[in-house]
Amino acid sequence: MAQYLISVLTDSTDLASDEEMAAIDVFNAQMQTDGHWVFAGGLAGPDSATVVDSRAGDAVFTDGPFLESKEFMIGFWIVEAPHLDVALKLAAAGSKACNRRVEVRPFL
Repeated sequence: MAQYLISVLTDSTDLASDEEMAAIDVFNAQMQTDGHWVFAGGLAGPDSATVVDSRAGDAVFTDGPFLESKEFMIGFWIVEAPHLDVALKLAAAGSKACNRRVEVRPFL
């Protein structure tokens, strides 16, 4: 089984509606039942980010997001799947549940 990161993308800091949260809960429960669930979480908006850069020796801390972008990651799932096709089907169901675009990337 391979592991995949399914990133939830949005252009708004609005939280999921009650209806979306109910659909996400059903999706999460199904993934757990089917053995695909590893971990999931929601993230605060990009204005709460701190960028840390220690490449030159001493750490430099910068408030705010690393990239200026209209879209950002607001949540994620880490799933186990036997191959990419299964991960993509899970991502499609997750996108429908949370009513947002998602991106799928395999872990190396």
